[in-house]
Amino acid sequence: MRFARTLRTATVTAAIAVTAAVAAPATTHAAPAEKATAGEQTIPLPDKAPDVDPEVLKSLGAFAPALIGSVATRDADGNVNGKLLTQARELADNPTIPAEASDTWRSLIDFLGEPGRERAAAAGAIPGAEKDAAEKKKADDAPNIPSGPDKPKIQEFLYPTIGIGCMPGGNSVGMALTTAGPQEAPAPGPKRGQAGFVYTSLGTGPAKNNNRRLWASWLNLETGRTGQTALKPNPKINAGGPGTFTGIAKTGRGRIVSTIYGDVTTRTKGRTVSCTIAPTIGTAII
Repeated sequence: MRFARTLRTATVTAAIAVTAAVAAPATTHAAPAEKATAGEQTIPLPDKAPDVDPEVLKSLGAFAPALIGSVATRDADGNVNGKLLTQARELADNPTIPAEASDTWRSLIDFLGEPGRERAAAAGAIPGAEKDAAEKKKADDAPNIPSGPDKPKIQEFLYPTIGIGCMPGGNSVGMALTTAGPQEAPAPGPKRGQAGFVYTSLGTGPAKNNNRRLWASWLNLETGRTGQTALKPNPKINAGGPGTFTGIAKTGRGRIVSTIYGDVTTRTKGRTVSCTIAPTIGTAII
């Protein structure tokens, strides 16, 4: 489907909800991961949960309508609307916005525009003459994706978020990432042209199934294709905690912009806890 109206509305609503929902988070340290059992995958996690500034999250929510407008409104050539990107950059340069938020938005704007297109071409996600031109760029223009024989190739979301009330008496820090197929993580592994989404509530116990859902909404900048994927507990990843939720989407190759939002349920400190995740935005080259 192309720029589904209801999906864009849901994505904007979820992102704007940051402004109203975010409260000062209780800093949560990442619980040590239990030793992986046979057949269990290991997704890289920080030893200590990163700090999340509520003011930064609020600014992300305020910026979301301009972001979605830039992505969804194409010019006569079918490209992301350059005028809207310029307006978005002006918003990012507003001195009242926290510096960390401004840096995040500039990174996103570059990804939506020509620099991101060149990186995608260099990575082979965009074929043809654009790829040939991009290969002349310096190597550091390529996407910074970890590599190694035993490591999943991950692309982290732009900023960590919080799970509101995910810990008894407090909030948890949430980390989200994308993997581009073909690779094994997250199990059963995305194929070529597919994206794997992973969300982890640091410090919580094992993920549990529940009727309340965590969602990844995504848009392929090259094709205009959009979709929504439910993220669910994965017995092959962090079965003993922290609570980790995954899903695989048929996004097609190219640059992907995605938003993760919704609810998660974990078994934490002897209690079943359901909580709401403040939306976070990610970019990836598939």
